[in-house]
Amino acid sequence: MFEKIKTFFREVKIELKKVVFPTKDEVLGSTWVVIITTVALACILGVVDLGLSKLVGMAIR
Repeated sequence: MFEKIKTFFREVKIELKKVVFPTKDEVLGSTWVVIITTVALACILGVVDLGLSKLVGMAIR
């Protein structure tokens, strides 16, 4: 059993050496894309929500 665990961790170490981690600049660039996209979608959904609220408010009267 312990041999299987040792083999597992040995293989994990080998696979981790193959991973290419992003640079700091790539992470920052991706972060800005996510932030800008989130803010843009929040604004769009806010406008749609406001419009639908007014539409429902007019329909109830």
